[in-house]
Amino acid sequence: MASFVPTSSDTLEDQRLYTRARLVDVACLDCLATVGVKKNSEHHTSIQWSAEARGQCPEFARRTDGRAVKYGCPRMIASVEAAVRDGRVPIGAEDGY
Repeated sequence: MASFVPTSSDTLEDQRLYTRARLVDVACLDCLATVGVKKNSEHHTSIQWSAEARGQCPEFARRTDGRAVKYGCPRMIASVEAAVRDGRVPIGAEDGY
């Protein structure tokens, strides 16, 4: 249950900017799970996993320690890095996001 459900249009827009703005879909080159990626700098990458993508990833299925998302999937990380090199994921925040 959510403790806070935004209702004002300004708050909803802030929520969208902080959680979904500039996310680029990137598919894993191995299992084809698709995540949202934002790269604000060379050293900062945000990867947003959906429940569907987590369920599709064999790396997450193999892990039983409950830390799968914290440590990520090496194949997805390689896929994201390839997307950045290919120019599909832009680097740099826009308007602070």
